[in-house]
Order: sequence, then C-alpha cells, then structure tokens
Amino acid sequence: MSVAGEIDQVMQKAQVAFLAYKKCSLEERANFMREIGEELANIRADVVPLSMEEAHLSNDRMDGELNRTIYQLNNYAKNAAEGSWLDVRINKGVPNEDTDIRKMMVPLGPVVVFGASNFPFAYSTAGGDTACAFAAGCPVVVKGHPAHIRTSEMVGNAIQKAAQKCDMPEHIFQHVSNDSFDAGQELVKHSLTKAVGFTGSLGGGRALFDLANQRENPIPVFSEMGSVNPVFLMPDKLQESTEDIALMYADSITQSVGQFCTNPGLIFGIEGSDLEEFISTLSEKIKRKLPESMLHDGIAKAFLEKKKKALAQQGVEIEAVAEEKEVSGKGMPTIASTTGELFLKNKTLHQEVFGPYSLVIKCKDLEQMQEIIAQLEGQLTSTLMATEKDVADCPEILERVQEICGRLIMNGVPTGVTVCTAMHHGGPYPATTDSRFTSVGADGIRRFARPLCYQNFSNLLLPDELKNENPLGIWRKVNDVMTKDVITS
Repeated sequence: MSVAGEIDQVMQKAQVAFLAYKKCSLEERANFMREIGEELANIRADVVPLSMEEAHLSNDRMDGELNRTIYQLNNYAKNAAEGSWLDVRINKGVPNEDTDIRKMMVPLGPVVVFGASNFPFAYSTAGGDTACAFAAGCPVVVKGHPAHIRTSEMVGNAIQKAAQKCDMPEHIFQHVSNDSFDAGQELVKHSLTKAVGFTGSLGGGRALFDLANQRENPIPVFSEMGSVNPVFLMPDKLQESTEDIALMYADSITQSVGQFCTNPGLIFGIEGSDLEEFISTLSEKIKRKLPESMLHDGIAKAFLEKKKKALAQQGVEIEAVAEEKEVSGKGMPTIASTTGELFLKNKTLHQEVFGPYSLVIKCKDLEQMQEIIAQLEGQLTSTLMATEKDVADCPEILERVQEICGRLIMNGVPTGVTVCTAMHHGGPYPATTDSRFTSVGADGIRRFARPLCYQNFSNLLLPDELKNENPLGIWRKVNDVMTKDVITS
C-alpha cells in the first residue's frame, strides 16, 4: 500500500472515532486521561530503561520526565472536567427579551502530533499535545520520532490499553511508526486532519506550518520551535551576585547536555570588571563539565556544525571548553564571547546552537543593550538578572524585553517549565507559530477547540454545558457575570 493510502486509512479511522468521542462527557475524558497515567506508571520499569537506551539520557532525567508526563495527564484531566476552558458565555434577554445567545468551545477534530526528539515522554506520544487534544475531545494520531520509536510504541500501547479499559471509541489513538518525510506530509495534508502539534526545529515546524496553509482548507499548526532565550545581566545585580549567577548559569547551560528549548544561548552584560569576573567564573565551571552523549547522531552533528560556524565568526573568542577531548556523538560544553557592536552586525550570532553552548555579549552600555533587544527575534523566554534599582534606573529594558518573549523570568534560569495554569510556553515567531497559545499548562487545551455559538435554542436541545440548570456545575459567564447558578428565567 502507498504511504498516502496508509495515512488515509489512519485518518478515516480517526474521523469515526471523533464522531463518537466528542460526545463523551468531560468526566469521561478526564477518567481516560487519568487511566493513561496509571498505565504509564505500570510500565515504568520497562519504559524508563528503554528511553535511556534510545535517548542517551540518565535514569534520573527519564524517570523524572515520566513523572512529569503522568502529572500533566492528571492535571489536564482535572482542568478538562472543571470546564473553565470551555469559556461558556450566555446572554439571555440582552439587549431585549427575544435574545438568547450562548457560546462554548467545541473540539476541532482529529489532531496529528509529531513526537519531539528531546523529550521522549513529556512532549511526545503521551505528552502535552496529546493530553490537551484528548481533553478537548479530539482523537490523536501520533507520528513517533525515529530517535526513540520503541519508547513511543510502548507508550502508545499503554494509551491503547487505557482506552480499552475506559471503553473509549476504537482508534481514539493511533501510532504511526513510518518515519518517512512523505508520511508526515500526508498526515498534515489529509483533509480530515484538523490541527497539528509539533515540538522541534525551526525548519521542521515552519515546513509543517507552510504545508498546512497550502491546503485547500488550511488548518492550525501549533509549532514550538525553540529559541536562544536571552539573559540580560543588569549592572547592580551582577555586581551584587557575580559568582552565584555564574554558577547558576553553568548548570543551566549544560543541563541535559543543553538539549532544552529553553537553554540560555545568549547572555548580555555591560563590559567592565564585573562582567569579566562573571565570564571567568562561568568559564572555570564549564571547563569542569564532562561532555555527554547527545540525543542522537543528527543532533550531535548539527551542534558541532553550528557551534563551529558560530565560533568562526569575526570577533568571537572562545572563553571555555570542557577539558575532555571532543568525542563523536557527545556535546562539548563551550562558552564564547563577542562585543555588542559585532553582535549587532552579524545575524549568524543570533541563531540557536542547540546544545551546551552559550555566547556572552559585552555591550558598551545600556543603550546598546536596548538597541540589541530591538533586533532580537521572538523568544520562548527572556531573563532579567536585576535588582529593583536596576529596573528603576533603566525601565526601558524591562519594557522592551516584554515585547520579544512569552515568559519573562526575574533572577532565575529559563530551563525548567512548570506545569500549571499560569504557565505560558510559547512566544512570538520564530519561537512558535502562534504566540497566543501555550504548549504547557491546561490553557493548551484551547488550541484544539473552537467557539460555537447557539442562538435561540430551546433548553432541551442545548448541550449540558449551556443548559439553564447547569447540570455540570461549571463556571459560566451569564449576562457578563461569572457564576455557577442556574438560570431561572
């Protein structure tokens, strides 16, 4: 069978599942998601070692990531059942007695999720995109990442088992192991695909976005494509905590071999003795870091090539390299530096080097730092290492940085993305294809739903979410007032 034929069968089955699954109650969806978490816990002893083998990551990292994935499923399940994401609005008798308009979010349809290479659990088969789609009422088709395909298949089997236990519609979840480019294209192009979730490179995410917009009926592609996550060292804070900041960032830059989309790739400071001390302390710490195996040969090769290109640019100086010898397949922690003037002139230095690498930029003054911020592309995160005095002395820095990122951090590190409702993991392009949405936190459910307005329906014909008696007991905005009360007139 051709690839197109294979994918057509998959999507036809997904559509049949959608017609049944969208009728499942919020609590039924939540129970299904909780059961997936239970099944993942049941296979921990087998799936963690397998993921370690495939992804070259430690037991602590993979066991912790599995815990995070289970937590995500339970957290999103709780929020799915709670129902506030439905954004129910009811206007009855406004502006006149004949007006009855009610609105809620409804599921889009089958969602295609592309597994991420750097997170075999949390951003892959049973990860955040899959959990959000299930919560919204959408079946999921996962294209497993070839770097950890056996892990993906094992997790997929756990989802299937949970679906059977919860009496979910057949084919509510399907796993595509075909790692060809054609299979990915066909999944995005298929007319029954209604949305796409992706975590990965800028090139990959943009290709999917372009493909989806070339369709006869374009669909949303929620691509999270990483960023360089700039860090701005303000003068008063740097003078106050030079060593502490350097030690903190040495760990952040090298965590999981620098293979986080929130890795701090650019560090900006004002030239002078404090910045030199920071670079010296950071360098000494980096030199003692051991090179570790990267996720797969493709990432290791790309890291080596991009790092080599960055270091070859005029005016870039190597400040520190791990003392071990360069080994094929391993990421060599590296710190380099350049001036603000050269950074402004050279766009190559703005690009992400995915791995344990960071570039320190020595700005002439705060004015030059502001000039640089104006030239930076959209980011997932930006970090200010600053005191209140720093912000009071130069409030423009804070104002400018807010314009380029989805998450603004004060006196911390960007690595580590907390799963909670207030989290926003997204940002202006090219960090993501749509900065209005998050891929972490229950608000991500909204990506896979759309508003539907019901006008002048009888109470009997309305879905439970919109009925006068509020049988689900959810929060609703009735005549512009948030309430769980029944509507009596």
